[in-house]
Amino acid sequence: MNKVNNTPLLDIIAGARPNFMKIAPIIRALEQARKDGWNCRWRLVHTGQHYDKRMSEAFFEQLGLPQPDINLNAGSGTQAQQTAAIMTAYENLLLERGRPNACIVVGDVNSTLACAVTAQKLHVPVAHVEGGLRSHDWTMPEEINRRVTDSISDWFFTTSEYANENLRREGVEDARIFFVGNTMIDTLLANLDRLRPPSFAAALRAGEYLVLTLHRPANVDDPANLARLLHAIGDGATGRTIVFPVHPRTQQVVEKLNSVPDNIRLEEPQPYLEFIWLVKHALGVITDSGGITEETTVLGVPCMTLRDNTERPETVEVGTNELLGTDPSAIPPAMDRLLAGKWKKGTIPPKWDGRTGERIARHLEELLA
Repeated sequence: MNKVNNTPLLDIIAGARPNFMKIAPIIRALEQARKDGWNCRWRLVHTGQHYDKRMSEAFFEQLGLPQPDINLNAGSGTQAQQTAAIMTAYENLLLERGRPNACIVVGDVNSTLACAVTAQKLHVPVAHVEGGLRSHDWTMPEEINRRVTDSISDWFFTTSEYANENLRREGVEDARIFFVGNTMIDTLLANLDRLRPPSFAAALRAGEYLVLTLHRPANVDDPANLARLLHAIGDGATGRTIVFPVHPRTQQVVEKLNSVPDNIRLEEPQPYLEFIWLVKHALGVITDSGGITEETTVLGVPCMTLRDNTERPETVEVGTNELLGTDPSAIPPAMDRLLAGKWKKGTIPPKWDGRTGERIARHLEELLA
């Protein structure tokens, strides 16, 4: 291990867009903990899973993240190719530049799984931020990633009691579960006064447009299916503008479509501050993302999720989110309720208060003492 003069070393892993919002509060909290007397060090390891500037670099700039200490430059490929590239590169890092006292992985992307497995095989303890989330949908790569990561993690920093109960049912002792809250919400609350409109915002009227995001294979890989979804959404909005920042994965399929409804405005992926501005001022959001349902819950914005399940049930149980499934016929009646002002009101889940990073830093200091 790389503990020098009783100073623990942490590896903080980030690889894809959702990771950047989750690690920013942890790094800020570690910086404050060091000022307060905890003699700790860390390496920010960017796996390169998202390497496009719109999906990676811009987030580092906007969230005030330091430049990565190491970039593994894994790039794209199939699920297996990308995971293998990250594992190989991270193993080389650990062997050549020293092993940390803990590896902190966040979320459920390929980088999460790859670095957790690699760390454990070299006897480095793993802490999983957002441990315990379960969709029970084995067709989702993310579900496999989070299940495998949790099966080999030492410590779990959780977002909800739902996650805690999932871990307990799987045999994890309470002593290894730390209910800390949601680092995504730390980032959201810390940046609310910094939001800025995108370049096309002048064409929008607050509270009268919708935001759409789609990237799940079940929704976007088949052009005919994507076309049905887009037309159901466009028709259901009865002429209201729908802003659709198109994920690079989805863009490849959109280009194959014969037409897109006139009221759906196709835009490039937006940086964090611009995207949250769009969500905050929207009448509602239609998505197949998990993280966005957390942000809409805290912002009080109605959210329709085009999935049959969610690993974040609190966004449905107490938040503003509703699962519609993937059948386009479910969209028009939900849209009717939204446009009639009959969408449910939500509340904010416990510990989604902007202080999750601080709680994680305190637990790490105790665990690595």
